[in-house]
Amino acid sequence: MTDPALLSAVPTGIWIGGAAREASNGGRFDVVNPATGDVLATVADATVADATVALTAAVAVQPSWAVTPPRERAEILRRAWEIIRERADDFADLITLEMGKPLAESHGEVAYGGEFLRWFAEEAVRIGGRLTAAPSGNGRILVTREPVGPTLAVTPWNFPLAMGTRKIGPALAAGCTIIVKPAEDTPLTMLLLAQVFADAGLPDGVLSVVPTRSAPAVVGALMTDRRLRKVSFTGSTAVGKKLIAQSAEQVLRTSMELGGNAPFIVFDDADIGAAVEGAVAAKMRNGGQACTAANRILVDNRIRDEFTTALCARIDAITVGPGHDDGVSLGPLINARQRDAVSTLVDEAVAAGARVYTGGAAVDRPGFFYQPTLLDEVPAGSSILDEEIFGPVAVITGFDTETEAIEAANGTDHGLAAYFYTRDLDRASRVAAAIEAGMVGVNRGMISDPAAPFGGVKHSGLGSEGGSEGIDEYLNIKYIALTS
Repeated sequence: MTDPALLSAVPTGIWIGGAAREASNGGRFDVVNPATGDVLATVADATVADATVALTAAVAVQPSWAVTPPRERAEILRRAWEIIRERADDFADLITLEMGKPLAESHGEVAYGGEFLRWFAEEAVRIGGRLTAAPSGNGRILVTREPVGPTLAVTPWNFPLAMGTRKIGPALAAGCTIIVKPAEDTPLTMLLLAQVFADAGLPDGVLSVVPTRSAPAVVGALMTDRRLRKVSFTGSTAVGKKLIAQSAEQVLRTSMELGGNAPFIVFDDADIGAAVEGAVAAKMRNGGQACTAANRILVDNRIRDEFTTALCARIDAITVGPGHDDGVSLGPLINARQRDAVSTLVDEAVAAGARVYTGGAAVDRPGFFYQPTLLDEVPAGSSILDEEIFGPVAVITGFDTETEAIEAANGTDHGLAAYFYTRDLDRASRVAAAIEAGMVGVNRGMISDPAAPFGGVKHSGLGSEGGSEGIDEYLNIKYIALTS
């Protein structure tokens, strides 16, 4: 049930200069609860003019924020983290309301998302450089790292807090001002986060939030403005490619965390019980709406029947419903469009000969629910094997040799995450090295960690977020030649 007190505490305007304001044309749009289809709130619909005002504010305070002592920047990030912890229930409730995931998973996102602020608070005071003698003996080499400058962050709807803090944390730690364009489906969490930063003492103008239904126009205008220096995007590969092309005009620094097609390999020596639990975590968490979700489950044919039977029983035990209901472990998909896309992929696979072990249809109830589903015997070349499912649908295919499994795992243009289960240490080392992905989980179905770099290879993106590597995305290297 919608909490009026919580929603009334969330800013619903465009956040610029430390306060919410209406759109320049007075436009607003609805935010819908995916569990019911009901309108939660209306939010100001930013125009190109509004986004330009946000960039002007960011440019105005960029010089002062860049020279703010790292310790002061760190303390603001730390205070924001502490406020998020204090308001964890509010953030979790809001995430479940506007995104739909079960409340327990929303609490997990709050802890995970908040941790990026604490991590980068600690990294802010560790931005290093070096001073060395020139090998020729004619002077010294001084290398410093300086903030890139005003940044645009475009975030997705599936983790409305964590995808923001993963970009805001390193940007602020490095000394960059930042404008966030949240997803149209889930802007409320980011607007509440903006209020948290104001309460934590972040100077006005350093962070702006511009919700909009006109993302191509707003983002395009900002990226062609010579004052912007960086864009960070998390979303589909198709959109990411367009942004990379647009970034060339101003030679913007780019960070791109794009789509995935993660393989989940189960070798014949795996602990089948552990592999089943790992597969459920990698596939069903967030309703399968994650770029790291296991998209293809590759199982050694010698244990395929045993694994499939166990996984089917585990999926059958999943309870579907609104995320605030007790006992629910799978919420709705984000909107009708996403539900229908999942339905189409499953229907096409079944029509081509795939076997449905369980599920296979939308749930007949208000909201945008789809049954947790398990498919096997999916014909090669089916769209469901090549496209990112982004739904609670597990697809099993078999293999006979380790080489065959690795070739199947790598047989995609994407390379974000991969998982495999084995009890053979030599195989673990060998397969991890052979997998073409930016992140590999060995005997575990969840791999995200604020202290680790998050990023992919091939069509899955450029750069890394999180870890000690994450702050480098927001820093320029400057070489200063000194005489002896």
